[in-house]
Amino acid sequence: MAVYTEVSADDINAFVADYDLGAVLTFKGIAEGVENSNYLLQTEKGNFILTLYEKRVDARDLPFFIGLMDHLAAKGISCPRPVHDKTGDALKTLCGRPAAIVTFLQGISLKRPSPAQVGEVGRALAELHLAAADFDGYRANALGHDGWQDLAQRCGARADEIAPGLAQTIADELQFLARAWPEGLPEGVIHADLFPDNVFFLGDRLSGLIDFYFACNDLWAYDLGICINAWCFESDGAFNVTKARRMLAGYTAVRRLESREIDALPILCRAAALRFLLTRTYDWLNRVEGALVKPHNPIPFLERLRFHQSATGAQAYGLEQERLT
Repeated sequence: MAVYTEVSADDINAFVADYDLGAVLTFKGIAEGVENSNYLLQTEKGNFILTLYEKRVDARDLPFFIGLMDHLAAKGISCPRPVHDKTGDALKTLCGRPAAIVTFLQGISLKRPSPAQVGEVGRALAELHLAAADFDGYRANALGHDGWQDLAQRCGARADEIAPGLAQTIADELQFLARAWPEGLPEGVIHADLFPDNVFFLGDRLSGLIDFYFACNDLWAYDLGICINAWCFESDGAFNVTKARRMLAGYTAVRRLESREIDALPILCRAAALRFLLTRTYDWLNRVEGALVKPHNPIPFLERLRFHQSATGAQAYGLEQERLT
């Protein structure tokens, strides 16, 4: 989350008047993340998050995101629930941007999650996949194969400004994944961005999942690969196999992995590392002036990609003792 579009007090008051939320007491920008403008909004009815969707978000996708959060919340997933205005609309316009208000979740995001907490993330991911299995919306993954190619072309040789040889590393990995991508694995709606800043905890209890604005239809095991990249590497770049085991155990306690998914895990982890290497490289090279947010360093995902490239099988992720099928 971040702030790119500044909103005045008059704009906020006029916007909130369309809802049954009472008067606005306070609002302030949230300077985290990279995609949208977000404000913490306190009204007479409680705390909420106001999001203005910026140009990088396709407005045609917003009904999918809003509908998905409504669906998941109704299924018991702890996630932001869109607030509908007095006429029933959850998606509106503010300061020339599509905008929505969602409920506020209690909890904090973790800087140093324990293996037990990582296991809870695995469980929550599987619960999300199953809860969304009957969601009737569909959104192709805009950051799938075609999106990777587009980002690589946009970065071009400038990627070498970040690390020598990075442009060629990206090109080689794109070729490998085009050949090796697994077909026919179970799929459905995925979160696609379940990093620590998008998961809240109260102590060891996972209290909520947020930021569904990359959600799409893709392979469930690819979403698991994203989470392994996001949760199972330490700040010094070391892979924590204990956390990986706990994440996989949490996931498979809810949804069993097929053996084909387990066999494909190193490839899917490579793909997830490349996806975030590409988006972070692009953002690093194309910084938005005046935004209250710093782009993420791409180098950690280059290091993670190299780890996955060296993995000879699922045993690298702690699956050497059982197939989980």
